[in-house]
Amino acid sequence: MQIEVYCTLEELKKFLVESTGKTKFPRKYMDNPNILFERRNDVGKVYIEAESKKDLEQIEDIVVVEVNNVLGVEYISRSGRTRLKWRQLYKDFGKLFGEASPNTIVNLYEAGIRDIRVLKKEDGGEANG
Repeated sequence: MQIEVYCTLEELKKFLVESTGKTKFPRKYMDNPNILFERRNDVGKVYIEAESKKDLEQIEDIVVVEVNNVLGVEYISRSGRTRLKWRQLYKDFGKLFGEASPNTIVNLYEAGIRDIRVLKKEDGGEANG
């Protein structure tokens, strides 16, 4: 289903860690807003677009990066059923939008991203708000 929601970069980071890097992303970086991670393979991709980005360490298939002024984040789940983009609107606040599976909706909610607006269901029908 097509969704859109407004959220902070910290909320998005929590979702990404829970969804993709839970066992790999070092806990020491969780509270640092300038540290995120990327998965640079095509399957299960996480890509960070930032004013500046520096690789810190690689742990299996994730690369821990230090970022400054994140402009956008692209996430594609391993299954390919979820394809989301986050775009900066003001500082660390942005809009997350794209195709999300039901499991992703649950993960977003658990990460604190709650006011999710469903724009279009998978069958092509309009959502009821």
